[in-house]
Amino acid sequence: TLIKSISGIRGTIGGKPGENLPLGDHKKFGSLGEWIKRKDPKSSYKVVVGRDARISGEICENLVISTLNSLGIDVINLGLSTTPTVEVIVPKHEADGGIILTASHNPKQWNALKLLNEKGEFVSANDGKEILAIAEVDNFMFADVDTLGKTRIMEDAIDQHIQDIEIPKPATIKSVIETA
Repeated sequence: TLIKSISGIRGTIGGKPGENLPLGDHKKFGSLGEWIKRKDPKSSYKVVVGRDARISGEICENLVISTLNSLGIDVINLGLSTTPTVEVIVPKHEADGGIILTASHNPKQWNALKLLNEKGEFVSANDGKEILAIAEVDNFMFADVDTLGKTRIMEDAIDQHIQDIEIPKPATIKSVIETA
C-alpha cells in the first residue's frame, strides 16, 4: 500500500509506518524540496501545492506545507484545486516546482504526492529517481528559525487558470463585414 515511482509517492492512509503513505516521515514529503535546493542553489525557493477533495487531503496538505516551510521554502497554497491548475500556476508564478496531492481514480483511503518541475510538468524519470533517492536518506538540512519558509494562500488560482485559457468568442459575420 506504499508505492514510490518516478511520478511521485502514493499510498493508503492508516496502518503501520513503512506500509502506507508516511504521514510522519518528513523526508518523504521534503524530498522534492531538497531536490529543488540541490538542483539550483540560490537564496529563496517557492513551491506550489494544490489538492483534491479527498478526506485525507487537508492533513496531507498541512504536512507537506509544514515540511517545505521547515526546509526554508515558501509555499503558494492553492488549497482545493485541479491538477491542470497547479501545472499552470507553477510557471505563471515562477515557482521552482509543485506538488499535487491526489490519488486520481484510486479508492478513498489512497492519497499521493505528484511532483512537478519548474515548468509545471511532471518530473522526468531521471529526476524522479533522484527525488526518490533523496527520500530514502536522512540527509536534509532544515532551515533555522530565522529562515523558515512562509505560506501564501491563493484562493483565485482556478479563476486565473480559466482566464489564461479562455478562448475569445468567434467574430460574427456582421462584425467581420463592419470591420472590412
